[in-house]
Amino acid sequence: MKKTIYHHDSLFKKFLGDITIARDFLQIHLPEKLRQLCDFSTLAMESGSFIEPDLRSQCSDMLYSVQTTSGRGYIYCLLEHQSRAEKLMAFRLMRYAVAAMQRHLEQGNDTLPVVIPLLFYQGNTSPYPYSTHWFDCFSDPELAKSVYMQAFPLVDVTVIPDEEIITHRHVALMELVMKHIRTRDMLELSQEIAGLLNQWVLQPELFRGLICYIIERGNTSDAKQFLHQIAEKATDYREVVMTIAEQLRQEGEKQGIEKGILKGREEGRQESARTIARQLLANGVDRAIVKMSTGLSDAEINALMD
Repeated sequence: MKKTIYHHDSLFKKFLGDITIARDFLQIHLPEKLRQLCDFSTLAMESGSFIEPDLRSQCSDMLYSVQTTSGRGYIYCLLEHQSRAEKLMAFRLMRYAVAAMQRHLEQGNDTLPVVIPLLFYQGNTSPYPYSTHWFDCFSDPELAKSVYMQAFPLVDVTVIPDEEIITHRHVALMELVMKHIRTRDMLELSQEIAGLLNQWVLQPELFRGLICYIIERGNTSDAKQFLHQIAEKATDYREVVMTIAEQLRQEGEKQGIEKGILKGREEGRQESARTIARQLLANGVDRAIVKMSTGLSDAEINALMD
């Protein structure tokens, strides 16, 4: 009989790949509170890798889905085998769990599943020497808890009053413009924008980016007038404004020339089609064939026959 050499991980995968064994494992080792939530008759192994390529060599990649006892939603159980202790293993398990959540979303779901990581350890050092709580991977676990156990900070600029925004020092200009870029005529805000420019000096590159953003993305009824008012009220930026205005003028001329060329080409194509149509009609070619060959409409062909 051919000899097969089993490594620790390969034997673990072979056994836990059997759904009956996996069911027993989870029923025995899951904490009671979590075990009561699982309908183990629905336990199924999830196929395909869900881990990023750079982590696959480190992960046992055993993932199971199980419906809840209430019949709503899924719980995933993630099993990871380790034959040696790793200090940051809890963080790795969190990365694996998030990867499993991402795959769940990619399958068409619109809410996150609960993924329960379980670490199976059989190393030389006993007992397992490190915490399996991922907060303990931080140098300041209490600070980590204060960040990750509550809603993340939200800066919703759409609901912050303008009167408050203009007190936000160097960031006020960006916040004011981005708040109103879709909803207000930027020309109406030129005085406020100029005032902030005078109060908080912007580097030329930042200023250029701001103005281009307003012109390209904003609802600006008169871009030339907007630039004129900025140059008039924020004199330190006048030279940059004039440069931008000239660039916009040249771009407008270029677009006008390109449109003219395209229009000329289209008119030339239409005249050529009419010439061909006249020749075909003069030689008695069927009207339907003329229409198909030239792309002219019935009205255009009728005009040639008048």
